[in-house]
Amino acid sequence: MATAQQPAILKVAIVQQIDSLNPFLAVFQSSTEINRLMYDYLTAYAADDQRVTEAIANRWETSPDRLTWTFTVPQGKKWSDGQPITAHDVAFTYNLMLTDEVARTANGSFVTNFESVTATDDRTVVIKTKAPQVTMLALDVPIVPRHVWEKAGSIKDYTNDRTPVVGSGPFVLTEHVPGQFIKLKANKDYWRGAAKYDELHFVYFQNSDAAVQALGKGEVDLVNRMAPAQFESLAGRAGVTRNKAQGRRFTELLINPGAATRTGEPIGDGNPALRDVRVRRAIAQAVDLDALVARVNLGYAERGAGLVPPVFTKWHWQPGEQDTRRYDPAAANAALDAAGVARDAGGTRLSLRLLGRAGRAYDEQASEYLKKSLGEVGITLDVRLVSDNQLNEATTVGSYDLAFSGWATNVDPDFVLSLHTCAQRPGADGKGGTTDAYFCDETYDRLYARQLSEFDEAKRIELVKQLQARFYDQVPAVVLAYDNALEAYRSDHVARFTTQPAQGGVIMAQNGMWGYYGAEPAQFSARAAGSRWPVFAIGGGLLVVLLVAGLLVAGRRRATAGERE
Repeated sequence: MATAQQPAILKVAIVQQIDSLNPFLAVFQSSTEINRLMYDYLTAYAADDQRVTEAIANRWETSPDRLTWTFTVPQGKKWSDGQPITAHDVAFTYNLMLTDEVARTANGSFVTNFESVTATDDRTVVIKTKAPQVTMLALDVPIVPRHVWEKAGSIKDYTNDRTPVVGSGPFVLTEHVPGQFIKLKANKDYWRGAAKYDELHFVYFQNSDAAVQALGKGEVDLVNRMAPAQFESLAGRAGVTRNKAQGRRFTELLINPGAATRTGEPIGDGNPALRDVRVRRAIAQAVDLDALVARVNLGYAERGAGLVPPVFTKWHWQPGEQDTRRYDPAAANAALDAAGVARDAGGTRLSLRLLGRAGRAYDEQASEYLKKSLGEVGITLDVRLVSDNQLNEATTVGSYDLAFSGWATNVDPDFVLSLHTCAQRPGADGKGGTTDAYFCDETYDRLYARQLSEFDEAKRIELVKQLQARFYDQVPAVVLAYDNALEAYRSDHVARFTTQPAQGGVIMAQNGMWGYYGAEPAQFSARAAGSRWPVFAIGGGLLVVLLVAGLLVAGRRRATAGERE
């Protein structure tokens, strides 16, 4: 007798908590990953080569003075509840951000330069900007349904977890139990076509070790963001294929330069010595980044420098031969002497707190390395490895001296650059900004404004590199490394994944949702043909995926676009 076909389930394990399912507030990398599945943006980055492609809008044009942009929302695209997607939804989303400071928490920098947003009819939305804005095709803001969100009330209190959550993306949120799991179902009316998997489940794991072991047993089918030792342990394992890609993220060490609101009011309790750029430079000079990559990353990373990883070649910046911040403990000691940071009778100059994430191998190993390196210049570290929420709370109020952090960057570098402008610091209540390291510098802000309005790509590239050089010189953070994406999957179970870009790209943590959307279950047989056992698809079982979320610091201000990790 025929039996009902079981749903094909793609199961994703996460070790990072979900901070919010509200796309205006969601800032943890795990949360933004889910938002990419629930909501389309105005435009998208193609899977094969990351070019700008259709999403909510399918056409766009700009006026000769580049101050007016007109986007077309075609007929036929629907929200998951069957309502049509229109230009009014786009205008509502952006205008909500323009009129509500809380709604700008995650992605506020994208609309700061907007003069007005108007839906002239159901198909047309017109955006006028105060000055030319080169990022108008890179507005990484989830577009929400007006007919749902106009009834939401207070944005800061809206949890967006009343299921099924109405969205426009390839999956629809159907169930959420905080700390346990998140379940989504394929949007069968998705305009690109339904995903290959019927359901997508995200399940919380305490750590990645058990999940990697489960991969080896065939109990899970994809692991992402592994530690180098975990990745190497899978070499030669039957039925397992590894993927090492040049990632779009970096790991950094935040150095509290004097946390303050956007009006300049000090907040937090960072060590006042760190306000002196000479001290911050000395800390950077005392860390051997090559040794750190070799010993902690086991070579699966590239030495850090600027804010844009080398995967984005034209925007990437490296210091030249005249770099005065090369690893040099003697010079670091001399700089600390010159800054008046003297040693006490025991040889200690400063005692600093270093915050990291408990259970993450990198934070544990790198903190030990930093204790030794900085100890050589008289700086002792009090290492505190805490939970996601504790780390978030501490950095929210500026209660840190040093902290591990990291960002996944975009195809366009604007967002990661915007994190360091003065305006991105929080308001008087400590909320509302998307600052990374509380950096505020007039020179940097002038350069940032110039690159945002520069449509000559060669000139803009030069400005972007000048911005990175200024950040490097002022040291509100040290970019430690550009991590490789270390992934592995059960090639005996999975037919294919869509990587981004197509050649040498990543499966997960993309500039989009293609990895999950394009995943295809393999056909397999439990017995040889002719046996009494039936042939069946993996749709009758579960495909389990591990998403190992990485570095996370100061998540309350972190954005979908940049994806704080």
